[in-house]
Amino acid sequence: MMLKILNRWIQSHPRILAKFAINFGWKGILAVRRFQKRRQSGEIFPAFLFISVTNNCNLRCQGCWVTPSDPIQELDAVTIDRLIHQGKKLGCHFFGILGGEPLMHRELFNLFQNHQDCYFLLFTNGTMLTQDRVQTLFQIGNVSPLISIEGDEIVSDIRRGGNGVYLRSMEGLRRCLEYRLITGVATSVCKSNIEDLATESFIERIANLGVQYLWFYIYRPVGPDPAPELALSSDEIASLRRFIVDARLRAPLLIIDSYWDHDGHALCPAAVGISHHIGPNGDIEACPPIQFAAERIGKTDCLYDLITQSAFLKKFREVACQTTRGCILMERPDVLYQTLQMLDAKDTSGRNSAFEELAAMTPFPSHTMPGNEIPEKSWMYRFAKKHWFFGFGAYG
Repeated sequence: MMLKILNRWIQSHPRILAKFAINFGWKGILAVRRFQKRRQSGEIFPAFLFISVTNNCNLRCQGCWVTPSDPIQELDAVTIDRLIHQGKKLGCHFFGILGGEPLMHRELFNLFQNHQDCYFLLFTNGTMLTQDRVQTLFQIGNVSPLISIEGDEIVSDIRRGGNGVYLRSMEGLRRCLEYRLITGVATSVCKSNIEDLATESFIERIANLGVQYLWFYIYRPVGPDPAPELALSSDEIASLRRFIVDARLRAPLLIIDSYWDHDGHALCPAAVGISHHIGPNGDIEACPPIQFAAERIGKTDCLYDLITQSAFLKKFREVACQTTRGCILMERPDVLYQTLQMLDAKDTSGRNSAFEELAAMTPFPSHTMPGNEIPEKSWMYRFAKKHWFFGFGAYG
C-alpha cells in the first residue's frame, strides 16, 4: 500500500512535488512544533490558517453556511497579503483557501505567486477550473486543488443545487490531473450519498483518475438551508470511521479526515487551537461554519495579538473542550448559543440571521464515540496522527 501511494505521488510534476514536500511537509512539521511550544507557554496561535477570501459563489449547495451578500464580502488583496506575511513570521506556511468559491476572487493567483515559500490548499467546487486557470496553477506550483465531489451525477447535482455540476467538476478535476498537479477530492458524507461514497468502488474510481488524496467530511446541517434530514446517525458515523480505518490499509491513495486522532478519539481542530478561520470580511472565527467573532483584522492590525489575546477564542476553546471532544456546533448548539451570547459575539454570516439559525438548530451526533473508539490500524496513519494531529492536552 505504501509503495502504491508513493508511486502515485511521484507521478506529479517534480517541481510541484518539491514545493509540496518543502512548503507543506517540512514546514508543516516545524509549524506544529512551534504551535506546541506556544501552547505549553499559554499562547495559542494556529499552525495552519484557513481563509475565506470571498462569500461569492456560483452554486447554492445544501447545508452550506456561506451566502453571497449584497454587497459581496471579499478580503482585499492587501489584507490577505498581510495575513500571510504575519502568519509566516510565526511559522505558519500552510493556508486553506475557501469561499464561497475562491476562484471568484480576481487577485487570488497573484497572491499564490507572491508567496512561493507557502503552500495553499484550494477548496473549490471545480466548475471554474478552466484550461487557462489550471495552466496558471501549474506555473505557480504551490497550490493543491481540493475539488468537492458530492456523490454520483444525480445526487451531486441535487446537493449542489444545479444541473451539470458533477460533469463540470469532473472536467476541472481531469484538467488538474493532466497538468500533474497534486490534486485531491473532498466529499461531505450525508444520508443521500454515504452508500455511494463510503465504498471501495468509489475509492477505486477516484484512484483510477490519478487523484493523490481523498478527504472525507461529515455533513453539517447549518446555514440558511440546513437540510437536517441529510445528517448522519451515530451508527452511520461509526460505520464511516470503520470504513476509513479499514480502507487505509488497502487504498493506493491517501485518505484524509480531520475528526479523529491515532487512537480514534474525537478531535476538533478549532477546540485545540491548531487551526482557526478568517472570514471574507476579516472576522477571526473559531472555524468556518461557526460564523461568529469578536475580532476583525484590518489593514494595520497585528494578527498575532488579535488571536493570542482574544477572550472570545479562548472561551470558545475552553467551552468546546469541556462540552465534547466532537463538534459542539452539532452536538450542543444550545451551549454554543449561550456562550456566544455571553461573549457578545457578532454575527459574521452577512445574513444577519446566524443567531436565529443556531437557536433553531436541533442537536445531531458528530464524531464522538466514547468507549467505542476505533484506533488507526495503519502504522503510517497512526504515526502521522500521533505526532502531528492529536489533542495536545487540550481535553485534560
